[in-house]
Amino acid sequence: MLRLLAILLLALCSSLFAAKPNIIVIMADDLGYGDVGCYGATAVKTPNIDQLAAKGLRFTSGYCSASTCTPTRFSLLTGTFAFRQKGTGVAPPNGPALIKPGTETMASILKKAGYATAVIGKWHLGLGDPKPDWNGELKPGPLEIGFDHCLLLPTTNDRVPQVYVDDHRVRNLDPKDPLWVGDKAPDENHPTGITHRDTLRMNWTHGHNQTIHNGIGRIGFYTGGTAARFRDEDLGDAWINETNRWIEAHAKEPFFLYFASHDIHVPRMPHERFQGKTTLGYRGDAIVEFDWSVGEIMKTLDRLKLAENTLIVLCSDNGPVLDDGYVDGAVEKLGAHTPAGPFSGGKYSVYEGGTRTPFIVTWPARIQPGVSDELVCTVDLAASFAALTETTLADNACLDSQNVLPALLGEKGAKGRDALLQQDNNGNNLGLRMGEWKLVRMKTKGKSQAVVTKKNRDENQAPLHRLYHLLDDPAELKDLSGEQPERLKAMIAKMEEIVAAPTRK
Repeated sequence: MLRLLAILLLALCSSLFAAKPNIIVIMADDLGYGDVGCYGATAVKTPNIDQLAAKGLRFTSGYCSASTCTPTRFSLLTGTFAFRQKGTGVAPPNGPALIKPGTETMASILKKAGYATAVIGKWHLGLGDPKPDWNGELKPGPLEIGFDHCLLLPTTNDRVPQVYVDDHRVRNLDPKDPLWVGDKAPDENHPTGITHRDTLRMNWTHGHNQTIHNGIGRIGFYTGGTAARFRDEDLGDAWINETNRWIEAHAKEPFFLYFASHDIHVPRMPHERFQGKTTLGYRGDAIVEFDWSVGEIMKTLDRLKLAENTLIVLCSDNGPVLDDGYVDGAVEKLGAHTPAGPFSGGKYSVYEGGTRTPFIVTWPARIQPGVSDELVCTVDLAASFAALTETTLADNACLDSQNVLPALLGEKGAKGRDALLQQDNNGNNLGLRMGEWKLVRMKTKGKSQAVVTKKNRDENQAPLHRLYHLLDDPAELKDLSGEQPERLKAMIAKMEEIVAAPTRK
């Protein structure tokens, strides 16, 4: 009898424990739908990501909310589309904190639910008010919106400065060598990628030619902070070392980790041990490094016996880009590899390739392995995690985040979103997916300096609105707006309705 009671008690405890899992969101940078093995890539091997997918749910209609990094990260954490707040396009080096203290975020939701919280990796959501105090306290920042700890790349690595932010301060900063960051050269003799181009070990194609660090030109200017600066090649290791340390310190309590890798964003300069691992140049090698990072996180969870009750979401902040400002072989060595898979566009675009990315969810204690076609988005994680932890959202919080938890967990009969809005960097161009149909609104036209794909298309003569049937035309090549006037009208009205008012339900 006692043994039976003990078994029942253990089962009850296990059930209660499984209801409050550890949560890790792993966000890649510029990783395309077709860049990993489980989504069809053959030119690059991603065994760790593939194993994650084999153990969980691989979504074929998993999206980020924007086709550039800052707006996607804003909406991921706030559960609100970035276009609803001015100034949420790609953040400059000296940009202020975009998420203001008091804003409900994914981190604050989980902190209220009793979780230890941390963000490790790329931030790119601004620091300070009205700008960062690089030599003092960098606040407000992550710690003012729900995170207990952070180790950050403050902007993105093609922008200055190349330093780590540890909680509120630049790590290893020598007060005798203060850090200065600006948008103009400090003096006429300041070396740049233009004046000293012959010294660069990675040449630039457009932009990325201001201050030089580690033989690579950047966007923006800075001086000082010599002891605090890092090598590009060491970023991946730094994130994993800090992740291992932090998980080990919080292994006995529920924790939430937002792991924001810089791979595979430019400048692509993976650690030497990954260089040359693929035929795709540094872009492919950076994918291998990202896959290694995923594997190292899994090893740590296994070692600490945490894997069974840890919910992991792997996603990307936007779709792929080839030449995004540097000469690194991404275009020349592409071969038959298709970074966006069967889709058109990529980074900067509201075509499917810009926001439909790898999206994998695992939780061994709850999720059965499989493939899901349900429509889910990174903007929905905030409301879904609130539902998971039974945390009530305020009426003015997470305005566009929908609770799609049953779909994320692969529950039988569960449905994802009915409709999803997609934005470009500033929200001028929008996409709306409803079922098998996709509406594209292209207010801003013109050719980007970036080479996103080798399959370029002329947009300048195209109408403002286009309509595509994704089931038959996943590449969005045949505009059906003339053949489907009523559907076009209805979807334009739906797009305008969503833009005018939040859609949380």
